Amino acid sequence: RAIEALLFEKGVLTEPEVQDSISYMETRSPSNGAKLVARAWMDEGFEELLLSDAKAAALQLGIDPEHPAEFIVVKNTSGVHNLIVCTLCSCYPRAILGRPPDWYKSFEYRSRAVREPRAVMREFGFEPPEGVEVLVHDSTADVRYMVLPMRPPGTEDMGEDELAHLVTRDSLVGVNVPS
Repeated sequence: RAIEALLFEKGVLTEPEVQDSISYMETRSPSNGAKLVARAWMDEGFEELLLSDAKAAALQLGIDPEHPAEFIVVKNTSGVHNLIVCTLCSCYPRAILGRPPDWYKSFEYRSRAVREPRAVMREFGFEPPEGVEVLVHDSTADVRYMVLPMRPPGTEDMGEDELAHLVTRDSLVGVNVPS
C-alpha cells in the first residue's frame, strides 16, 4: 500500500483509476476463451487464425488480449492432448481467461504437471487414451498459452452460444475436456 499511496500522492494514479482497473479485470473470465473456442469449432477460417495469430483472433471477437506477452493457442487432436502450466510462478492469459484458479498457482500443480501430466489430469477426472501424446506447455512472462479442445461428438447441431457453454476453464488449460 505504501507504493500505491506514493503513486496517488505524486498524481501518477488516482483511486478511481485503480478501482476501474480492478473492476475491469474482474469482468474477465473463461467465457472469453470459450467464445474463441466455439467460434473456431464453427468456422474453419477462424480456427486457422486462432492457431496462427491468437491475439488477432481475440480482437476479431472484441476480446482485448492487452498483455504484451505472446498469446499462443495449441490444438488438441485425436493423437495429441495439450496441458498448460507455468513452472516458475503462475503466468496465465488473464485478459482472456480471468484470474487463474488457486490450483494452477500451487507448487504441487506446477511441479507435477511436468513430471506426471497424466496423473494430474486423472485427478481432474480426465484420462487421455493410451497412445495419445501429452504435450506440456510452460507459460512464461513472454508467452501465454490456451488449449483449443476437440469439439465433443454429438454437438454438430449446436449453435455457437451452446458450444461455448460446453467449454470450461479446465478444458482451456488442458486438465479436462468439454463434454
